[in-house]
Amino acid sequence: MIGTSNGKFLGIVTDKDYRPSKDNLDAPIDDYMTKAEDTISAKKGTTLSEANDIIWKHKINCLPILTEEGNLKYLVFRRDYEERKNNPNSLLDEDKRYIVGAGINTRDYEERIPALVKAGVDILCIDSSDGYSIWQKRTIDFVREKYGDSVKIGAGNVVDREGFRYLAEAGADFIKVGVGGGSICITRETKGIGRGQASALIDVVSARNEYYEETGIYIPICSDGGIVHDHHITIALALGADFVMMGRYFARFDESPTKILKIGNNYVKEYWGEGSNRAKNWQRYDLGGDKDKLSFEEGVDSYIPYAGPLKDTLEVTILKIKSTMCNCGAITIPELHEKARLTLVSDVSISEGKAHDVILKEIDNSYKN
Repeated sequence: MIGTSNGKFLGIVTDKDYRPSKDNLDAPIDDYMTKAEDTISAKKGTTLSEANDIIWKHKINCLPILTEEGNLKYLVFRRDYEERKNNPNSLLDEDKRYIVGAGINTRDYEERIPALVKAGVDILCIDSSDGYSIWQKRTIDFVREKYGDSVKIGAGNVVDREGFRYLAEAGADFIKVGVGGGSICITRETKGIGRGQASALIDVVSARNEYYEETGIYIPICSDGGIVHDHHITIALALGADFVMMGRYFARFDESPTKILKIGNNYVKEYWGEGSNRAKNWQRYDLGGDKDKLSFEEGVDSYIPYAGPLKDTLEVTILKIKSTMCNCGAITIPELHEKARLTLVSDVSISEGKAHDVILKEIDNSYKN
């Protein structure tokens, strides 16, 4: 706990310091505080490297950074150094803060977007299965009129060049591709719309490249749906995507917000679609009229095999992607776009690409991640 008064740094209270008896709970906090004059601190202008050196030298967990007037400016924590060392590829901004995105809809965006921007959001994304609509254009127009190019917003989803051109000309900063390809999505089955993920990507990537040649504006594409195994990520990138949506991938791990359950002899986590009855609420899915009658599912409520902590599996996934890129002679994603060679395959080709015509010594499907 940090004590301040009108910005003036007063001192620090730790769990070790603050252990009052039950009979003394009304005692002022400064009776238990390590006063400012007794606290190890540093002046504004101290570099992060210098701050970490001070923390390690004095074996402290937190270093206050103060102005010349003694006002608290920043706090540097030992755990931040350890987190950064253990996770060097964390996506951070220039102030060492995590990049944070937020999903928005096309109904209450005029209230939601200003609140998100005020809270410090880094990027917005219109969350919808149908991006080729006037509603998304109006949402993007609102952002451009109010914030210009200072707020980044993505749109989608689309599956063809017409949809891409529409959102590109509306001013989207990135565009998501895919309708009906997600593992928990039943849009194609329910409504009869959508497209194979590879076909959609090929069409939209071609339109993206044409748009870049015409305007000089490169719009990144997100492949959203169809990612089950690690090699699907690399295929999506090779097809021309700049990044991928990985809902099913991340849902398996400790870090996802669902409980670990045991179903039969297997440990699982819950995973449900945004179009499922479980996820629906009136704010996102108000179709007008009688809600009970005018409602249907576009997603399922399901389980997915539990996979433990994210870190270990993610490192292997990234290693596989890098290895395949090297096989293609590419060390960057743009290079992979140019150098990857894609070909149609038969059922026989798919079968011979797996272990076949042998008796495996033991059942191990871990390589299939």
